[in-house]
Amino acid sequence: MSPDAAGVTGPLLDSEAVLREGVAALAALDPVMARLAAEGAAPVLRKRPPGFAGLAGIVVGQQISTASAAAIWGRLTARLPDLTPEALAAAPDDPLREAGLSAPKIRTLRAAAAAILDGALPLDTLHALPADEAHRLMVAVHGIGPWTADVYLLFCLGHPDAFPAGDLALQEAARLADGLETRPNAAALTRRADAWRPWRGVAAKVLWAYYRVAKARDGAPLSP
Repeated sequence: MSPDAAGVTGPLLDSEAVLREGVAALAALDPVMARLAAEGAAPVLRKRPPGFAGLAGIVVGQQISTASAAAIWGRLTARLPDLTPEALAAAPDDPLREAGLSAPKIRTLRAAAAAILDGALPLDTLHALPADEAHRLMVAVHGIGPWTADVYLLFCLGHPDAFPAGDLALQEAARLADGLETRPNAAALTRRADAWRPWRGVAAKVLWAYYRVAKARDGAPLSP
């Protein structure tokens, strides 16, 4: 069963079968997607743990290298092995700073924990909402931006219609796929992605796969 027109029901991206269903649906919706799949843009089913720990991991890893994020995450979970909203809210700042978290990231994690505890951010049921509504609830939390929200919805919850339009690799892949001279910004890519509803999350995975294929073919480094 495919997601309905509102994006509320349907399968989560939690299996290769659902991923293949989404790719087939996209190929029927858009000849560009059909061409990318034919050229070898095979999306990968990647998942992160859901819940507060999964969200915290995304926040920790923002704008730093993978190695640095892993080191900070290791220190943080050593100090707070039960990384729940309750534990984070009760923890003093010192162990969080000692783990390597910046002041803005500490504020973001505290704001997220508070929003979950008071019910403003129903993290456990976001997957049942349309992607746009789930996104709105997440970015209402101080410090959670659009990219963080969409990456959580896509990789932690497997929301089939989440689409991180601000991701630079997605923008570059869309430029290459559509033969554009300049990279579309987030607003333009969001408009382009309307054609891929209710499978925008799968479209993002196809574009990431195409980005890797195109760069490997050109012998270029994988950037941005």
